[in-house]
Amino acid sequence: MARQLPQGSRLVLASHNKGKLREIEALLRPHGVDVVSAGDMGLPEPVEDAPDFAGNARIKALAAAIATGLPALSDDSGFCVSALNGDPGVLSARWAGDSKDFAAAMALVHDRMGDTADTRAWFVAALCLAWPDGHTETFLGRIDGTVVWPPRGTRGFGYDPMFVPDGRGITFGEMDPDEKHAISHRARAFAQVLASCFG
Repeated sequence: MARQLPQGSRLVLASHNKGKLREIEALLRPHGVDVVSAGDMGLPEPVEDAPDFAGNARIKALAAAIATGLPALSDDSGFCVSALNGDPGVLSARWAGDSKDFAAAMALVHDRMGDTADTRAWFVAALCLAWPDGHTETFLGRIDGTVVWPPRGTRGFGYDPMFVPDGRGITFGEMDPDEKHAISHRARAFAQVLASCFG
């Protein structure tokens, strides 16, 4: 049985990505959890050297939980393109470089895709909840769609402006944040966290 996180718990968000922090805080707000970010606590970013999203999420959550003595929730997510054999995938942030230039990262995706007719793409999110004793629980979410060029919209973050989810006519970058939060890969993983750990 999954461990419960009672109302009033203090939880570390093990991320330094402001876009992810905004989304996860919005998802947690209704559940009476006191949220503090790893960045606000001065925690360093651990090396993410796992070969998959779940492994990297576990690295981040455990590092924060052990360092603070509090439960910690981490997210490792990325943009995967069929024509690029799933790249950038776990390297999604690294494609943006040290300056986090996602306009350049999106251009790199577009350039590497060339003139392929295969525009299928998906976002994956792995959320990991870790406790200071080393216990972890991981939850995966995915949303499928297509790549568009040029990018559209200034909302969201990362690769959002070049991704249209299946069944929608606009990119994540054009969507109202509440609409995106209702359907995103992160929301799908988070729904599992809520069902499992918030009773």
